[in-house]
Amino acid sequence: MNKAAAGLGLVLGFALLAGCGNNDATTATTEGEQNPAATEAPAKTETPAAAEKTDAQTSPSIVNDQDAFLNAISAKGTWIIAVLNDMTIDQDLVLDGQFENKGEPARKIALYSQDADRNVTARYTLTAPKMTVNSENARIQGGTFKGDVYVTANGFQVVDGTVDGNLYFSTQEQLDAFKLEDGAKVTGETAVKAE
Repeated sequence: MNKAAAGLGLVLGFALLAGCGNNDATTATTEGEQNPAATEAPAKTETPAAAEKTDAQTSPSIVNDQDAFLNAISAKGTWIIAVLNDMTIDQDLVLDGQFENKGEPARKIALYSQDADRNVTARYTLTAPKMTVNSENARIQGGTFKGDVYVTANGFQVVDGTVDGNLYFSTQEQLDAFKLEDGAKVTGETAVKAE
């Protein structure tokens, strides 16, 4: 089997895994989903073409370079962005667009790999000066974002990961609803502050 066919097979398998699992959105996003970086990934970046309606797209973006990552976090990207390695981007990032997972608003930057039993096998660091989160129910999970995060949308979480910097929310309600889960932490200030 050639490498292109094997890569396509992996991407299709990951898409099926992303669509399967528990219908409970809270459980599904932390326990029932399979991180697409869980198995050996193709050597090149696989980013599915943008769908006409972004809220209906469920395929993951598996990224290992700056251009693929920037495309994946855009409004034309996907609900889950799985990073395959440490990455440094020398520009501000904007997580944009409204996406769904299992019928609920969701967006996830997965900074880890895991095995078939969902044991984390590697954690990655994403470094940028700043990230603005405009997507509802977004999360950073499994690794470290090094830089400041500005949240303008409801439902932001950090799960089993770290924000190595400051975390600012545009409203008090967003800050009050903020969750750190599974040992997550923020090393800097967490407060309400406009960009």
